[in-house]
Amino acid sequence: MGRPPLLRVLRPGRPAEIWYKHAVSVVVATAPPNLLLVALDRLDLAMYTMAGSLCALYAHNRPYAARARALALVVAGMVAGLAVALTAASLTSSGVVLVAVGAVLAALHKALCDATRIGPPGNVILTFVSSAALFAPQTLGEVPGHVGLALAAGAFSWLVGMAPGVLRPHGPERRAVVQALGAVARYAEAARPLEASAPVASGPSAASGPSAGSAPSGASGPSAGPHGEAARADAAAAVQNAWQTLLMTGRRSASRRPLGALLVRAESVLAAPAPDDAAVLRERASRLHGLSRVPDTAGPVLDAEGEGELLGVEVERASATPSLLRRLAPLRAVALRTLLGCALAGWASLALGIGRPYWALVTAAALFQTTLSLTWNRGVQRVVGNLAGVLLFVLLAPVAHLNQWTLVLTGLALNFGAEALISRNYWLGSVCVTPMALLITEYAQWQDTPGLVVDRAVDTLVGALVGLLAAAVVTDRRAVDRVTVALRHAEAARHRAEALLAAPATGPGTLAVARRELAAALVGLRGATQAASGEWWARALPTQDVTTEERAGHRTLAATVRHPGPGTAATAGPRYRPATTTEDATS
Repeated sequence: MGRPPLLRVLRPGRPAEIWYKHAVSVVVATAPPNLLLVALDRLDLAMYTMAGSLCALYAHNRPYAARARALALVVAGMVAGLAVALTAASLTSSGVVLVAVGAVLAALHKALCDATRIGPPGNVILTFVSSAALFAPQTLGEVPGHVGLALAAGAFSWLVGMAPGVLRPHGPERRAVVQALGAVARYAEAARPLEASAPVASGPSAASGPSAGSAPSGASGPSAGPHGEAARADAAAAVQNAWQTLLMTGRRSASRRPLGALLVRAESVLAAPAPDDAAVLRERASRLHGLSRVPDTAGPVLDAEGEGELLGVEVERASATPSLLRRLAPLRAVALRTLLGCALAGWASLALGIGRPYWALVTAAALFQTTLSLTWNRGVQRVVGNLAGVLLFVLLAPVAHLNQWTLVLTGLALNFGAEALISRNYWLGSVCVTPMALLITEYAQWQDTPGLVVDRAVDTLVGALVGLLAAAVVTDRRAVDRVTVALRHAEAARHRAEALLAAPATGPGTLAVARRELAAALVGLRGATQAASGEWWARALPTQDVTTEERAGHRTLAATVRHPGPGTAATAGPRYRPATTTEDATS
């Protein structure tokens, strides 16, 4: 008997692999400015330094070259939003106008964070800071100084985010490859029970180059069944993410060749898993941990043709990426949801006479996901977490109110706890985020605890209800159209790969680019399909066409991995020497 739906939504999962990096970074970035302000008896300025300190939460999964750019953009976006909010607060005291400004900023934050794929914590932190600043007493002459404090703290956060690169300059790429190897290993294990009914071709017979548009049926046999298909999709997405991470490094580093070789090996396992592949991949992943240089674990497995495939990475780096405007176009519906939901939530809070309508606004902004069903799940998590967090605040308030030192230290502990828990389930993180946000309101002056508790509880409920209503009213009618476009893109990518397979002389680098293009198209197709699912409006998805194209694409991907190099007989054997034992793989 399955779990009740509510328990499934609230069930804790596994923590993120590097949760401690987020937690330690934000504490290190926040503690010095706040403790310095306590020593100077100016804790009332902490709201502005916190704006910059919270930037340390971003971009931990990116290689350091890309992280430097991403963190700089986050700091710039945070400071810009804060400047707009403080300027508006200094020019008007109208709650209706300030909520409207906050809703516009929230919609911009949501659209830009989704378009740039900045990653967790996404738009919520940016919206929280700008919305709170809208209701901070302010004069126009104070704005430059307060913005300057945020910028200085943001620069310190940039240094905190970049500091680990001194000891482990290739850490993010290594982690991405480890995750990809683990996902492919799980797929290989999931495929194993099905081998008896759908044997996988291997050895010389598997290497015989298929003609265009065809591949051995065994190439997709192990993935048959819902569990196998899900495992294959997760593995393909992890491999694609790892390739993208390598491409973001910006230059050919000492780590790129061995890491790329491991991904090529993972792709061959994804195409045709063998019994010992899972153990081999896990063993290789274990050797990527630590501070030493990246070991060339895949060298003996790749031959000269496999080396040529790595050249495709350099070709792919030069390919054009969609412009920001093109990436923003599909996000119009979610931006409109955010604008409408945040504005209505804030105005409803004002109508109820609550003095901090930005809490309702931020609650609404935090709900909006790619589908209505996911938005509903996030709403449940947000309400449960916030209400539990309010109770935690009641317990912590007597300790935090002893003096300003304990107030700041309690906030730092909650900051660490939020990052330790939020990757397990959003509501668990909210249990710590809520009292932390309440304590921040007391940095300027002590507040009435019962009043804070009631206001926060009511604003949470108002924001969640209005946000869900906006998500139901504003639907993305073009989501199915994007599935159709993604379907055509996947089909075109498959045909290009099949044409290269049929060509008499195809360079391995060229085929590698085509393979990753097809892999990216299949991942995009699945993402577009998931984004269009779970809505209440009944418009049929081309589910059968999507399933058929995914299976055909997987067969073609398998064929590109086993395709012999130019000038090689079709029966010359697999490009990658199968590693049948762990000793063989690491010799």
